Amino acid sequence: MLDIKFLRSNPDVVKQNIKNKFQDEKLPLVDEVIELDKRNREIKQEVEALRAEKNKASKEIGAMMAQKKLEEAEALKKKVAESNGRINELSEEEKEVEEKIKKNMMIIPNIIDPSVPIGKDDSENVEITKYGEPVVPDFEIPYHTEIMERLSGIDLDAARRVAGNGFYYLMGDVARLHSAILNYARDFMIDKKGFTYVIPPYMIRSSVVDGVMSFAEMEGMMYKIEGEDLYLIGTSEHSMIGKFKDTILEEKDLPYTYTSYSPCFRKEKGAHGIEERGLYRVHQFEKQEMIVVCKPEESMEWYEKLWKNTVDLFRSMDIPVRTIECCSGDLADLKVKSYDVEAWSPRQKKYFEVGSCSNLGDAQARRLGIKVKGKDGKYFAHTLNNTVVAPPRMLIAFLENNLNEDGSINIPKVLQPYMGGKTKIC
Repeated sequence: MLDIKFLRSNPDVVKQNIKNKFQDEKLPLVDEVIELDKRNREIKQEVEALRAEKNKASKEIGAMMAQKKLEEAEALKKKVAESNGRINELSEEEKEVEEKIKKNMMIIPNIIDPSVPIGKDDSENVEITKYGEPVVPDFEIPYHTEIMERLSGIDLDAARRVAGNGFYYLMGDVARLHSAILNYARDFMIDKKGFTYVIPPYMIRSSVVDGVMSFAEMEGMMYKIEGEDLYLIGTSEHSMIGKFKDTILEEKDLPYTYTSYSPCFRKEKGAHGIEERGLYRVHQFEKQEMIVVCKPEESMEWYEKLWKNTVDLFRSMDIPVRTIECCSGDLADLKVKSYDVEAWSPRQKKYFEVGSCSNLGDAQARRLGIKVKGKDGKYFAHTLNNTVVAPPRMLIAFLENNLNEDGSINIPKVLQPYMGGKTKIC
């Protein structure tokens, strides 16, 4: 959510930003907010003037009563009553106006960083850098669920009977590999990167949902608990940023650097259907996340560190990856800048998304009231998030890149301690 003072002073900048995101239908909101803001300030001025007059009249009434000027006192009392009625009327209007302003401001997108490429959708995202040499073996690589089935590591039929499409049973060494990757990612972030490990709540209130994401994102992702003001989280970022809701942080304590584990639940609404065979889009998965809350001047530095952490993790397992910068039209409304990390798929002979790193500026902090007390006063913090690893997508990349012709899977050295010393899955 933008600072209304910024919008008031820079309406053309806000409108151009909307155009750059190809959301021209939102352009009228800017002028509407400006008019509503003007009316809001007029209301406040009138209320302030009426209260000053009322206070003055109240003092005069007391003096008149003391002087036995009862008729004049009654006339002033009537005037005070009329002022009270007008103040109540204006206060109701003020609430309505401020609610409309807030509603519109929650829809107007955040200002993107000048370095973001302008493009309409993900087809215009820009490749930044490749890491590692993509390899295509001289034998055919089966679909990832076929690899898992050959290892007795997955049961999709049972999952469909129990929960429907978009769910799965992982079993045996494949299930163990799934947990090993998560455990290694956790320790990698703690021991190698110095982040604090957190297990957050898996449900959050609507006030937190509104603070961490746009309404459009919520509709396409979140599962609501019937009869409760609770939603299942789609990523631990939601509850981790919510942890700071309505708090004033000490500048000396920044930055907060957390790595959080959670299961994630997503509708995947509008995801062109959920595959019956695959694990690319599912309703339930587990993820290790990175969260940073920092000073505004440090957020871009942290942004660079975060996406590099994911690259380092994948390369430590010898999986080729690349980074893609999301263009303006592919950025969610709260984001200032975002990279996707994509892993190499030898089967598809192309890269596919396995994580996303985002700088949200002060958008979430404004919505949630996360402020920092510095030497020159209070200001809103900046928030960032990034995927460390998110099986089962990462599992797909791992299996394809470590598959042998005989169907066995090589276990890299960094994962062997988490697999009981095994060097292969057969």
